[in-house]
Amino acid sequence: MLNIYFGDMPEAIYNTEVYFRNTFQKEWLCDGFAKRVIKGVDKSEVIDTHLIQSPVLGMIPPTMLSGGTKTLLLIKNKPDMVFNASTCGDNCAKYILEIAKHQDVTINLRHIMRFGTHFKVRVLNEDVIVDNMEQLVLIAAKYV
Repeated sequence: MLNIYFGDMPEAIYNTEVYFRNTFQKEWLCDGFAKRVIKGVDKSEVIDTHLIQSPVLGMIPPTMLSGGTKTLLLIKNKPDMVFNASTCGDNCAKYILEIAKHQDVTINLRHIMRFGTHFKVRVLNEDVIVDNMEQLVLIAAKYV
């Protein structure tokens, strides 16, 4: 299940860029999820564990992926950590929900992310489960 905490959360890793740079494991790029995320979010192709073909930047290392992609890879590969997912755009929401179908994860948000029409998340601020954007917005607006 996806757990969301809105607003300031001291234990959350806020600077996902630096955290990714210092903890990235090349094996993270070998699975289908990572390849789908890199293709879907960054419109890029994984060539090997150290090289990505970007249509904008050319050949790049994984450290040059977008902030959203890096955060998604952290969420998936470090599920016991809490990451600030506000580095992700709405285009990352479906991938966050996909991760949460397979493992419990907690993210910190400092904005309202659009999760679509059908989802189920626990908002930790009030310990309630919501399943639509109207409910989510009503709660999130109190904290962001």
